[in-house]
Amino acid sequence: MTVRGHELLQAELKKLKSVDRPAVIQAIAEARAHGDLKENAEYHAAKEQQGFIEGRIKQLEGKLSHLQVIDVTAIDAKGRIVFGSTVELIDEETGKEIVYKIVGEDEADIKQGLISYTSPIARALIGNNEGDIVTFSAPAGEKQYEVVEVRYV
Repeated sequence: MTVRGHELLQAELKKLKSVDRPAVIQAIAEARAHGDLKENAEYHAAKEQQGFIEGRIKQLEGKLSHLQVIDVTAIDAKGRIVFGSTVELIDEETGKEIVYKIVGEDEADIKQGLISYTSPIARALIGNNEGDIVTFSAPAGEKQYEVVEVRYV
């Protein structure tokens, strides 16, 4: 995982523990004060939300305890595309310029140009250098990109 991705997961975990968990505990207490719990929709909704929050907390704690943080700025990749690289590409077919950053699965967001290292394009890009032509299989068929620039930000 990148440093940024690690920070985002830690921030989410902190928010869940310090804001969301206390809020749902308060909502449960208020719903209990209304009386009969069998037909209390507010109570059941709050308990369901509590289960979701506790599950997400456990999931994040598990991920954070097992992940490896990679700081791409500290790696001397000598111009090669590696995990964490930001890559500027040109689509050989359309001439369109595209910029992707190769990140961990939890960080991937194609709308922001963040692609998972397990995606077909990232697997094809890793190990290549500026000036290389990269071919990979996309759902729409074979695609070719020229690697214009590799940055380690």
